[in-house]
Amino acid sequence: MKKKPTLPTTPSIPTEQKSQLLAALLDEKQGENIIVLDVTGICPIAEHIVVVSARGQRHAQSLADAALHLAKEKNFVSFGMEGYDTGAWILVDLNDIIVHIFQDDNRKFYNIEGLWSEGKRVAAPTGATPEDALPQ
Repeated sequence: MKKKPTLPTTPSIPTEQKSQLLAALLDEKQGENIIVLDVTGICPIAEHIVVVSARGQRHAQSLADAALHLAKEKNFVSFGMEGYDTGAWILVDLNDIIVHIFQDDNRKFYNIEGLWSEGKRVAAPTGATPEDALPQ
């Protein structure tokens, strides 16, 4: 698998804080069972993976829209997304972070957490706003 070129992201926000910011946003938008995995050195295309469940197609699309809006607002590099039309599994590629938005049946079937089980699980903020995830 060919590794994609690394593009600069917002230099003031490291990957760890970006993933926390995304997790807090997804939690605020009522995403369920949010998991953040540090796959640095394991995954050739990302450093962190964020997995979240949505309650349906529109909810999944809303979570993807929110993630892309945040990326644009914070100047994160974004390579786009896949699966938006059906909303069953939406992948948002933010260069160093890949966000997987699933409806429950697909999340269980594809088992992204199991696929990347060698990755280190990072605590995802719950009940926090995205602003709370940024350093003071």
